[in-house]
Amino acid sequence: MGHPLWMRIARILVPVAVGPVTVTMAGAQPARPSSGPAPRIRFETSAGTFVIETYPLEAPRTVAHITSLVKSGFYDGQRVYRALPGFVVQFGDPQTRDESTRSVWGRGVAASSGTPIGVSEISEKRKHRAGAVGVAHRGLPAQADSQIYITLYVRSELDGQYAVFGQVLEGTDVPSQLREGDTIIRATTN
Repeated sequence: MGHPLWMRIARILVPVAVGPVTVTMAGAQPARPSSGPAPRIRFETSAGTFVIETYPLEAPRTVAHITSLVKSGFYDGQRVYRALPGFVVQFGDPQTRDESTRSVWGRGVAASSGTPIGVSEISEKRKHRAGAVGVAHRGLPAQADSQIYITLYVRSELDGQYAVFGQVLEGTDVPSQLREGDTIIRATTN
């Protein structure tokens, strides 16, 4: 069953945008703010700065875990270890601070904080659109820990497999400029 007639007409008559719209990541749409307090995380990188809004209503333990790691300085000085144009950029492995361990970046038990989130907070509400921020895992969503990825394009094949806990709000052009080896200089949260 479709939308009522008045809703279909309103969609045609209501202007979509009141000013210029800039899209920096393929298919990026303005983020819908979550209800309730939504911590923001600021990542200063060697390629620029970006800010994400988190979704504490849909992923409360994931947001609490990641913001706790940010506050402890866990991400400071780490490097991006995965950068696939049109797909994702990924970081969150403390081994990346040591260039001599490059062959194992992103792999093994040492590639995390060592404290998994412990629950899977995959939400039907949050999808893998451009700029979505999620937590990676090695096969079991509840074992996700510190590794964060940002989708650079709509990646619906990831929906239902990984928890999306945030969305890039500011500096939307920065994630697509990140390359393997780029540094997370500092991460802070409000």
